[in-house]
Amino acid sequence: MNAGIRFKLSFMMFLEFFIWGGWFVTLGTFLSQNLQASGPETANVFSTQSWGAIIAPFIIGLIADKYFNAERILGVLHLVGALLMYLMYSAPDVSVFFPYALGYMIIYMPTLALVNSISFRQMDNPEKNFSAIRVWGTIGWIAAGLAISYIFQWDSQPGALKYTFLLSGIGSLILGLFSFALPKTPPIKKSTGEKSSISDILGLDAIKLLKDRNFFIFFISSILICIPLAFYYQNANLFLHEIGMENPTGKMTIGQISEALFLLLLPVFFTRFGFKNTILLGMLAWVLRYVLFAYGNVGELSYMLIIGIALHGICYDFFFVSGQIYTDSKAGEKYKSSAQGLITLATYGIGQLIGFQVAGLVSEHYSGLATSEFWHSVWLIPAGIAAVVFLIFLFSFKNEKTEAPVLEQ
Repeated sequence: MNAGIRFKLSFMMFLEFFIWGGWFVTLGTFLSQNLQASGPETANVFSTQSWGAIIAPFIIGLIADKYFNAERILGVLHLVGALLMYLMYSAPDVSVFFPYALGYMIIYMPTLALVNSISFRQMDNPEKNFSAIRVWGTIGWIAAGLAISYIFQWDSQPGALKYTFLLSGIGSLILGLFSFALPKTPPIKKSTGEKSSISDILGLDAIKLLKDRNFFIFFISSILICIPLAFYYQNANLFLHEIGMENPTGKMTIGQISEALFLLLLPVFFTRFGFKNTILLGMLAWVLRYVLFAYGNVGELSYMLIIGIALHGICYDFFFVSGQIYTDSKAGEKYKSSAQGLITLATYGIGQLIGFQVAGLVSEHYSGLATSEFWHSVWLIPAGIAAVVFLIFLFSFKNEKTEAPVLEQ
């Protein structure tokens, strides 16, 4: 890969995740403080991510893969996204905000697959080249959080979080225009008579894998563990704001730094402890994270909050990345992409859709409590759910050999 293409792909990844990290991390705080949204209203807005994940395969599988260059679709989607970001910035209340957020997520979620597709098509050896490109996405997410807290200081200014939508909108506009300068990525011509079915696009062809007892247990556990995951996305930034942590959005980037570091350690854990123990450690990290949030504070126990944030690398990599690798090994050549589609639909679609609604109902249930008591009660719920999933997986999943991944920079 020549330097020019490498730069273009890296800048594309940086902007792709800068845009997402620039508004989604602080969304819960914005909805509460700026739009006075209730728990269920906040849950409905966060659920737009899940609806976007469910609808995205249709856009990519039925349109992008057949008719148009991927980089052109990416450009159009982000230009429309920039407009929707401005409308979200201008929304006076949550009832106006919600349809714009839903529209945005429906067009943004497909871009996650598009940037990967554009990158892979430029690589002779994706296994070696992709991680060096993808890491710029993590850097972009971190840059957005640091900018919000330490450059613009919107965390500490009442009502200022609405400007995060302008920040992401500008990023979306830049990426939308820049996309037309990306390497041409036309649709791959299929063999004569070969068609993409809806069941293949949604991963439904891989349902037969659920006949395997271990894979079925992993599949159900993947859905269930996304319920506590949704609590983090929906509540973490608001929680840190309300208990008085300074620059919470900037401090939350510790989680992304941790994610990058633990990704490098994942092959070691796979080799030494196997898939089951690695994924169990990821589940246990979710329990520990929420217990730390429930009992920590911004005083003498502030270290508990920082550790809880830093556990994101183990929480995400050791469960979700491990799960993707396990799914790949179980699927075989025929169902590899279909199986990954099934797991994505189960986690980002069904699992988080349930999780956001549960998180909203829990917040509404405890809404009458004082701040410290409220958050103590809220965080113990996902800790308990994660503990139950841990026990189900521990006693139901039988050890089996899975090859360790090779992650190269």
